[in-house]
Amino acid sequence: MIDLVCVDVDGTLVGSGGVVADEVWAAAERARAAGIRLAVCSGRPAFGLARGYAERLDGEGWHVFQNGASVVRVATGESRSRSIAPDAVERLVAAAGATGRILELYTDADYAVESTDERAVRHAGLLGVPFRPRPFSSLEGPVVRAQWLLPHADAEAVLAQPDPALHLSHSTSPVMPDTSFINITPHGVEKATAVSALAEAYGISMRRVMMVGDGLNDVGVLRAVGWPVAMQNAEPEVHAVARRVVGHVDRAGLAEALELAMDLRRTEMRESSAA
Repeated sequence: MIDLVCVDVDGTLVGSGGVVADEVWAAAERARAAGIRLAVCSGRPAFGLARGYAERLDGEGWHVFQNGASVVRVATGESRSRSIAPDAVERLVAAAGATGRILELYTDADYAVESTDERAVRHAGLLGVPFRPRPFSSLEGPVVRAQWLLPHADAEAVLAQPDPALHLSHSTSPVMPDTSFINITPHGVEKATAVSALAEAYGISMRRVMMVGDGLNDVGVLRAVGWPVAMQNAEPEVHAVARRVVGHVDRAGLAEALELAMDLRRTEMRESSAA
């Protein structure tokens, strides 16, 4: 039986038009009515558009943001987040200054970017927040995640320079197809560890969790859950670990995944009743 469905945002919930299909919202309502918890599991932060998605999917529940660095119960503000060590943050800021690359720093509830590059402007629009460049030093509270916004050609070079204190993962968005997002969390923190925390909070076995995703940063959590589901538009590495592949994000493939979760739940309930 599926008790929890975790949903990536970009390329899974949100398609190339930057919106969620009506069929997906309708399927989400049916899933919640069937007793299935729903959770955002995204690299996006817990504010702006992503917070709205979380509230609509399950306004009383726990959600995973910032690639696992933020685990937040949106209704109450409870947090199980972990922060990046200050010296690691300093190294990232120094690297941004030396290379001119776009760096963003995030707390649970805010973010800062110093660059005024048009890529940073477009990313603010994707997040659903006003673009307000500001000094990194103005950010209040512990930094839970950092992120590079890069041309695809630069991503490999950044990923090839690991920092033992940090976990780096690569993701993309159909809304910004020219950009590689290099998400940076504390070492040992990723979507898989955060979904495990969600399952523990709900008292649910990971075998009863479905994860639906499309990007390389979803591979770890897809391997960790009982029901890994890939979008048709997913990376080949995601298809390789999935038990099922559903339709393209632009054709409401997530609705198909939610229907699958409900079918699996109904089947087990019938078999339990028969026994």
